[in-house]
Amino acid sequence: MPENLIKSVAEAGTRLVAERDQYTYTQRFRVVEMRRGRPVGRYEEFRDITFTGTGKRDEQYKKHPIDQLDRLRLTHEDFRDLRDVNPFVLTEDSLWFYRVTYKGIEPIDGIDCYTLYVRPRQILEDQRFFDGLIWVGKENGQVVRVSGRPVPQIYGIESSNLFPAFTTHYAPVDNEHWFPVRTEGDDILPFPSGPQRVRLLIEYSNYKRFTAESTVTYEEPIEGRPTLGQ
Repeated sequence: MPENLIKSVAEAGTRLVAERDQYTYTQRFRVVEMRRGRPVGRYEEFRDITFTGTGKRDEQYKKHPIDQLDRLRLTHEDFRDLRDVNPFVLTEDSLWFYRVTYKGIEPIDGIDCYTLYVRPRQILEDQRFFDGLIWVGKENGQVVRVSGRPVPQIYGIESSNLFPAFTTHYAPVDNEHWFPVRTEGDDILPFPSGPQRVRLLIEYSNYKRFTAESTVTYEEPIEGRPTLGQ
């Protein structure tokens, strides 16, 4: 393994998060229930995401969410994953919660990348984690792709709270920083009532750097709207 690779990746991730907190963007979130190859229910929302001068997140709906899910319901953990897991970045603060294994070099979208397998050291109560692979550009040190699953999966006898595997793609913004631009997943979740195929889409667009004059007051997310439960 290249010397100090994991430490360098965590340092770069810390800088990425700090930079992204200086940008506003629009986030589209869509969950689709599939049955026999056809969509039978969906949830979709658009939010404008901004940050205060201290880095706290503020969310404003662009329009009222569409909730037409059939068998599923979204939970607090789903919306927590939307903020903290789906656009996963390994930082100096989060590094201590994970075991990181170097898997070699692999080309992703024409870019030679270091491949890292990241898994939680232990599952802590009321905490959400990532379990999967990270690809980091060998030359630019930027995250290019993340693919894995939120954990823990929460299994129950009568109901479960399960979370689809996903892949997040990163791309350069302002010809400098690589930010998440698209998260997608297509997974079959083993609920007690039977398997359910779920498609997930998150799009991050309209990144714009803002100044101190354009900050806003942070508000808590709308109650009851902050992974897929049944």
